[in-house]
Amino acid sequence: MFRPYGAVPYDARLMSWNRDARTVSLWTPTGRVTVPYTGRPDDLKAIDTLPLGEADLIYRRGVWLLQVAVTLPKPAVREPVNGFVGLDQGVANLAVTSDGAVLPGPALPGPIRGNGHVRSLRERRHRQRRRLQKKGTPAARRVLRRLSGREHRMMTDVNHQISNHVVREAERTDRGIALEDLQGIRGRVRAHRLQRRTLHGWAFAQPIEFTRYKAARAGVAFHLVDPAYTSQARPDCGCVSRANRPARGRFVCTGCGLAGHADHIAACNIAVRGVAGWAAVNQPHATGLPSARRDRESKSSASAGGS
Repeated sequence: MFRPYGAVPYDARLMSWNRDARTVSLWTPTGRVTVPYTGRPDDLKAIDTLPLGEADLIYRRGVWLLQVAVTLPKPAVREPVNGFVGLDQGVANLAVTSDGAVLPGPALPGPIRGNGHVRSLRERRHRQRRRLQKKGTPAARRVLRRLSGREHRMMTDVNHQISNHVVREAERTDRGIALEDLQGIRGRVRAHRLQRRTLHGWAFAQPIEFTRYKAARAGVAFHLVDPAYTSQARPDCGCVSRANRPARGRFVCTGCGLAGHADHIAACNIAVRGVAGWAAVNQPHATGLPSARRDRESKSSASAGGS
């Protein structure tokens, strides 16, 4: 069955634009309907100047929205001449950069004052939802519908601000961006029963995708690194030990004695791995060097020719 107000996809056959009049003509079962459109200045500029693709007409909270796909120009990726900005993601601290910036924090605009503020807001929303669901009255269900998606929108906005900050810093300093490849992290991490809700509510993939596409739009190098032991290794001396983490937020190297914020040290490790990984991926292919694969291929071709 289809929902009464489900999304309706439109392509060039069912939709036409009049950019001068700021109207769009949409095909409906009862004929074409011409409606005006508006949006943020950046969105209107994109509609006016960029090639348009498919669109989805959706109905949300009493408002009709047209979500349009546009084709953005893809600039060439600049070489990260000054290294990489490492970004460590976590549950207690959503993001910490190799420059020492803890995000969200004073570096970001908006009402969110820090990671503690984010945690308190999410806990408050959780208690509120649980109380209303337990109550179960029609008024409680109306409040639940009104609050639906509010926490998701808050976290999406925070993740957008974090990715914007990281991409701007990398672009300003001619660096690339390195993040951990956290695919499958929920299956690898063992969490206490009281921490499982926090772990499974951690939207680690969203900042990665936001940062990836914003880096591509800015021509900034982007690389995902292996997350193994990034929080237990010393970036310089290479000492890797679980004893380097005497507490959750503290790092003390048992080899050289370096001490600091554990998430900052992890971000520095990610930045170092980003440099190494980018160099390995983008190194030129030296065809003149010895190669076991080429030796096998040459032997097989010689034997085939001799027979």
